[in-house]
Amino acid sequence: MITSLFRKSTPLNYTVMVLTVVIFFVLYHVSSAPLGTSVEGIFETIAIGLTLFGSLFIVNFIVKKNGLSKDSSYTILVYFLLHLFIPHVFENINLMLSNFFVLLAFRRLISLQSLKFAKEKVFDASLWVFVAALFHFWSILFIVMVFISIIVHVARDYRNWLLPFIALFAVSTSFLLFALLFNEQRIDYLFNSATINLKIDYFSNVYENLAISLYVPVVLFFLASLALTLSNRPLVLHTSYKKIMTLFFIAVVIFVISSGKSNDLLIFTVAPVAMMATRHLELKHPQWQKEVILGLLIVCSFFTFFSQL
Repeated sequence: MITSLFRKSTPLNYTVMVLTVVIFFVLYHVSSAPLGTSVEGIFETIAIGLTLFGSLFIVNFIVKKNGLSKDSSYTILVYFLLHLFIPHVFENINLMLSNFFVLLAFRRLISLQSLKFAKEKVFDASLWVFVAALFHFWSILFIVMVFISIIVHVARDYRNWLLPFIALFAVSTSFLLFALLFNEQRIDYLFNSATINLKIDYFSNVYENLAISLYVPVVLFFLASLALTLSNRPLVLHTSYKKIMTLFFIAVVIFVISSGKSNDLLIFTVAPVAMMATRHLELKHPQWQKEVILGLLIVCSFFTFFSQL
């Protein structure tokens, strides 16, 4: 029943998803992070909500525009369900914005395969990665994907190798000018977050530990599914799927090395896992298997969400 509902992209699917996102987002903020009376607090919460919807739209656009989905709604469904494993991210404006800009960069990189407007795409992707780094420093590691994409697609033109450095100069000078004029604390925040912490002993309660313990098997299942069936996929999509896996592994590295560690840092893994899950759910498996997989994912995500309120 669940797979039948989201097997096609219809106005009903999008309506159900919008209502579901709103309900869970409001429920979290009412239960765990009640809105403050300050105008700043209200606007920040609204900004997080809009960023969440924007991220859903970008992920859906990526899979539809690049032929990674057979016109299903699985991607946005799984993308949101994975957020429920890490509900505290619903109040972390920095990570939400950083992830949003990483998705904008990935959108440009995955479309680079067409070789149309290659320089614009390389520059835009680099620019968005460096902007993302302003909100979480270690997201700067996604610039590795830019250089990999240059090597794969447009290595012969030396000007493409210079574009990321031009983007870095543009973002850094703009940031420093803004920070010096309006908010010097952003400079301190950036430098303080540029540290490495390899310890994974941050759990404040058993439910956070349980959430990541459930999240890891889900991720490994969909990753293994994509890796083992990659040879059976259309050859034209191999590069795109390899980029998705690269995005995921860089996200894991960011989680491992980031200071101020928390489950919220898993946000960078959510989009690639949702894309991998989409391809698994769209394979020709028996209907009951898809129902079981999606049903278990829903149960686990709901359980971890409500247990962490």
